[in-house]
Amino acid sequence: MKKILLLLILLAIALGIGWRFRSISVEEAAKAADKKGKPPVPVTVAEARTADVPLLLSTPGRAEAYESVTLKSRIDGQVAGVEFTEGQPVRAGQVLIRLDPADFAAKLRQAEAGLARDEADLAKARADVARYQTLREQGFVSEEKLAELRAAAAAAAATAQAGRAALDLARLQVEHTVISAPFAGVVGARLVHPGSTVKVNDTELAVVNRVQPLYVSFAVPEKYLPRLRAAMGRGTLTVEARVPGDDRRGFAGTVRFLDNAVDAATGTIRLKAVLDNREEVLAAGQYLEVSLTLETLRDAVTVPAEAVQQGPEGSLVFVLRPDQTVETRPVRLATVAGRVAALGQGLKAGETVITDGHSRLTPGAKVKIKTPGGKP
Repeated sequence: MKKILLLLILLAIALGIGWRFRSISVEEAAKAADKKGKPPVPVTVAEARTADVPLLLSTPGRAEAYESVTLKSRIDGQVAGVEFTEGQPVRAGQVLIRLDPADFAAKLRQAEAGLARDEADLAKARADVARYQTLREQGFVSEEKLAELRAAAAAAAATAQAGRAALDLARLQVEHTVISAPFAGVVGARLVHPGSTVKVNDTELAVVNRVQPLYVSFAVPEKYLPRLRAAMGRGTLTVEARVPGDDRRGFAGTVRFLDNAVDAATGTIRLKAVLDNREEVLAAGQYLEVSLTLETLRDAVTVPAEAVQQGPEGSLVFVLRPDQTVETRPVRLATVAGRVAALGQGLKAGETVITDGHSRLTPGAKVKIKTPGGKP
């Protein structure tokens, strides 16, 4: 029994000595690692610079025709011909639809004949007045007879005037059988065909939209209303519209309309801007992405947008020190325009920031600069 107890004591002493040597080895290894230091983190960098940066407000919008008209007939009639191709550009005054003019041509001839009769009656009445005026001066007729003839001449003149009006109306009706484009634009689909009967100011014949220039309508939150009014007071308020998914081409425009009331249902206010659309690339009703320039930040400190990171307390950047270590710097982000971030405070022009490799960085970490392609 004593032997077993002695062996257990010796075994415990041996295990304690082994654990002590192992702890010393781990501590020495840790100290050696600390002396050696962690390997530098490969990063890419960029220099902070000053530039004028537009303060943009992005919002969806819809293109609207600068002018739009739904053509209707001003007379009852029957379509004789449709002389336009659907969806094609048309000139101002170009004939689009013709109505059958036969009935109206007959009414025109009737009005011409009626006017000729009325003018003949007027000429006879005036001649009678002139003749009886001479007879009255000679005392052969009474004053009452002369007054009666003068009244008849006045009635004939009124009848002739009514005949002229009827003739003018008949001519207008003949002219209204030809329906033309009121302005240059793009015509839509055919809504009638030859043989169709149309009613005055009721039947829709075609729709013509003017798309050069073109409106883009969009809404912004009401909280921006004071800044919008201030910007319009300073001068022109500009926008840039883009087709979603196409960042290669933008369409510049100027705001021409600021609504006089806020939409209570959405809390937004409506604006309209005019785009040139010279090549007629955009169409009415098309969905667009609109960037509204509220103001321009002059001499703002700018860095690549990827340099700005989000921390627990807001935006920050990693700044490269002269000893090739980094420090975190809280910044105030003013705006992001494309791939450039404008900073309100926290960084000076000329300082170097980290643009890639943030995931492995900690304050004070050693870094080595590599090219964007990945080589040191």
